[in-house]
Amino acid sequence: IGIFLTYPFVLAAAGDAPYQTIEEMIAYAKDNEIVLGHFGDAAVPTRVSKAFAVSQGFEWGADSAFDALDCNTLASGDADVINTTLQLVLPCLDSITVLAAVTDERISLVPDAPTIGEIDPSLNLALWNGLFVHKDTPADVRAKIAEVAAASMMSERAQAVARETGALVYWQDAEASAARVAADGETIARIGSMLE
Repeated sequence: IGIFLTYPFVLAAAGDAPYQTIEEMIAYAKDNEIVLGHFGDAAVPTRVSKAFAVSQGFEWGADSAFDALDCNTLASGDADVINTTLQLVLPCLDSITVLAAVTDERISLVPDAPTIGEIDPSLNLALWNGLFVHKDTPADVRAKIAEVAAASMMSERAQAVARETGALVYWQDAEASAARVAADGETIARIGSMLE
C-alpha cells in the first residue's frame, strides 16, 4: 500500500572523540582502531556501515553487537562509534557527536550530519516501515487504506513524533514504494557483494 516511516539510524561518537565529522572519522580510522557498536550483522544499518568502510578505504578496528546502544555505551567506552537510532541517544545529544545518518535524507534534529548516501550514493539505503496487504485485497479497499494512512501520517500527532524523535514520517504511495523496494534490493545486493 505504501511506506510511511524511516527509522532515524545514525553513526554517533562521544563528544570528546578525536573526530567531530564523518570525514575526520574516516581519516582517523585509517591509522587508528575504532570499535563499532551495532545491533547485529544482519541489520541493514550495520551492513551499510560496514560497506561504507569498504567504500571509503578504512576498516573498523573491531565491531560488536549490543542489545542496547545508548548514551551509556559511548560514556563507558564500550564502543567508539555506535550505529543506533537517534531516540536512544536523545538524552545525551548535547554531549555526543552525530557523524552521519543512515537514512535517505537528513534528520531534522541533527541537520548538519550528512547521510551515508550523500557521501557514497551507491549506499543510499534506509530502514523503513510500510503497510502491506494480501495480494488479493480489492483495489477499492487498498485505496481506502492508503487514503487513511496518508492522512494519518500528515496529522499533527504523527508529525509531532517526527519532530520529537527524528523519525522521518511521510506517505509514499504504492507506485513510489514499489520503485523504492526495487532500488533497495539492488543496493542490498551491491552491499552483499562488497561484504563478501
